[in-house]
Amino acid sequence: MADKIHNMGSGDWAFHCPGCGYAHSFRVTGDKTRPQWIWNGSLDKPTFKPSLMVNKGHKTQCHSNVTDGRIQFHKDCHHTLAGQTVDLPDWDGLA
Repeated sequence: MADKIHNMGSGDWAFHCPGCGYAHSFRVTGDKTRPQWIWNGSLDKPTFKPSLMVNKGHKTQCHSNVTDGRIQFHKDCHHTLAGQTVDLPDWDGLA
């Protein structure tokens, strides 16, 4: 099974968002002046909490939860997957 998330270094991890078409990152360790998420440690069925809000208030806003390798898009997303739940794509060189 392929990895769904990628280690970006310095405590940051990322997944490819199929709604936005680019990577979203979340921090699990390191610089405590920035927000941190709780992660289950899985690369193929990641879960992290709380939800992730990217570009809040902008035309590219994306709000999601990732649980067991699936991404649930909140209805306040500004893309076509808003309100849907889909499998995270494999990272495999995506950025």
